[in-house]
Amino acid sequence: MENEDNNIASNQNPEIEKQQENLSFENRIDLSELQQAVEQLKSELAKVIVGQQDFIELLIVSLLSSGHVLIEGVPGIAKTITAKLFAKTLKTGFNRIQFTPDLMPSDVLGTSILNMKTSDFEFKKGPIFSNMVLIDEINRAPAKTQAALFEVMEERQVTVDGIKYIMEPPFMVLATQNPVEQEGTYALPEAQLDRFLFKIKVDYPSLQEEIHILKTHHERKTQKPLEMVDAVLSPEKLIEFKNKTQEIIIEEKILAYIAEIVTKTRTHPHLYLGGSPRASLAVMNASKAFAAIHGRDFVTPEDIKKSLFPVLRHRIILSPEREMEGMTTENVIEMIIQSVEIPR
Repeated sequence: MENEDNNIASNQNPEIEKQQENLSFENRIDLSELQQAVEQLKSELAKVIVGQQDFIELLIVSLLSSGHVLIEGVPGIAKTITAKLFAKTLKTGFNRIQFTPDLMPSDVLGTSILNMKTSDFEFKKGPIFSNMVLIDEINRAPAKTQAALFEVMEERQVTVDGIKYIMEPPFMVLATQNPVEQEGTYALPEAQLDRFLFKIKVDYPSLQEEIHILKTHHERKTQKPLEMVDAVLSPEKLIEFKNKTQEIIIEEKILAYIAEIVTKTRTHPHLYLGGSPRASLAVMNASKAFAAIHGRDFVTPEDIKKSLFPVLRHRIILSPEREMEGMTTENVIEMIIQSVEIPR
């Protein structure tokens, strides 16, 4: 009897293996071109940037998710140069705005100027009118200048004197801030933070990475980093890849998993403020992009976990008691992930 069972099993195995092979390798959405473009982006940035793979991957995910990014780290760890090089890998417009305490909203958005020839006011566009905008030290500008970004980041448009000016796609804001500086800085309000898809924390390089940094700088001589990176992705292709990312399949049980985690942030005893529905949408969109760049046309719980920390860390606020104890938002996110059952 046992031999018969083995024979039946062996007869069935080729068919089962064939079905599994089809399930494993035949995507319903062709993502090969997208994956190739992502690898090209990474290889271009690797010419200059040492390590920081997670940082670069999160930038690519936010690009595919049509999100903005807040980059936080101590001075001197290549936040700004990475953002500038990332923008250069795209065949799009790029502007950099240095935020300072005396910067006015009109310095960012633009202003109406009287044309002496026509005696009419003409709108002169500010530096925000570009595709990739790097805002250096966003927390150095006062609240009124920070507030000038609310509309353009959320609605991709600027309203001046009652006239709407639509931003040309793609539009992405990359903002940097230093966590250790207190003097002359203005903390970003919750409404402003919520408009960023990710808050990426950039750490110091490892010992081996730092040795590699010194070596590459020494070998580079007088060559400038920006001259070493080429543009590899056009706006048309980027829009095509974004549309493909939106088509990534996400099952209802995965959606329920996202909703349960974000809902728990609103009732958690260690938190004063939890995540909004915008946070749930951000997790969903980011997890689709994570799946796409890894060549999958469906979202897994692992994609959700990768998205949760950069999406939630700036959207939730610890209770004063837990903050005094030295607890971090990452600790609470980890606790919530552990308390929610992973969908099978």
